[in-house]
Amino acid sequence: MVDTTAGRESETGAEPGDVASDAEEALIEEGEIAGDYLEQLLDVLDFDGDIDLDVEGDRAIVSIDGGRDLSKLVGRNGEVLDALQELTRLAVQQTTGVRSRLMLDVAGWRAKRRAELSALGTAAAQRVLESGEPEPLAPMTPFERKIVHDAVAVVDGVSSESEGVEPNRHVVVVPS
Repeated sequence: MVDTTAGRESETGAEPGDVASDAEEALIEEGEIAGDYLEQLLDVLDFDGDIDLDVEGDRAIVSIDGGRDLSKLVGRNGEVLDALQELTRLAVQQTTGVRSRLMLDVAGWRAKRRAELSALGTAAAQRVLESGEPEPLAPMTPFERKIVHDAVAVVDGVSSESEGVEPNRHVVVVPS
């Protein structure tokens, strides 16, 4: 396919690169709004923590690191973190009028969980390759299932699918 817009303004009057720049600016704004909201929350809770803002793909990434007691903001199996992420998304939406997809991490918990789930998916894929038998995994959140599906997808000879209904929806790794 040939890009016929190179060097021309689009119908909106913006250069093609400007659209990507505008999208990134919007994500940076989301991150800043989320950072302000979380900073106020940490002050109210009397928690210490450094807030980091980043943009990864099409999401603003906000992380809170460095303080003691931050594990209380993660909770059991990340339940408090998920609720805090949703509240932060709502605070951003209230300000911007647009539904946010920002990702919140506290004390590196989500990053560590991502690595664990990726390793789990890869190991399950290897076991299914060796045995030829499907392997169901424990129930997971949609975020967790996506990480496992992504890990399984890079292993030739196996695939994965989600089965069941929430809160018992789980990944099954199958030979392909």
